[in-house]
Amino acid sequence: MRKLLFSIIIGIVAGIIDLVPMLIMDLGWRANVSAFMQWVMLGILINYIDFKIMSWLKGLIVAEMASIPILFIVSNDGLSSILPIIIMSAILGSLVGYFGMRFAK
Repeated sequence: MRKLLFSIIIGIVAGIIDLVPMLIMDLGWRANVSAFMQWVMLGILINYIDFKIMSWLKGLIVAEMASIPILFIVSNDGLSSILPIIIMSAILGSLVGYFGMRFAK
């Protein structure tokens, strides 16, 4: 239960961090809720997947894989829409993996 609770908390924190620039850019509420919920779910998923690699790398890989469907949706807007998603997924995924290893044991 402790692992699940900390995984959800880590996901919520990552979701809030991802949400801040989206709120500044005044994106629609559906995009904001979708991004937030994705990070809550990734907080759980990253911490429960058992890859035999470093935790930050596991987070990076899983987060980038999870962002692929979103990249297809926003690809019509060009590279300026895709690049921030790839960068935020890499940063937050790595952090979720790292902090999950530290706190969600």
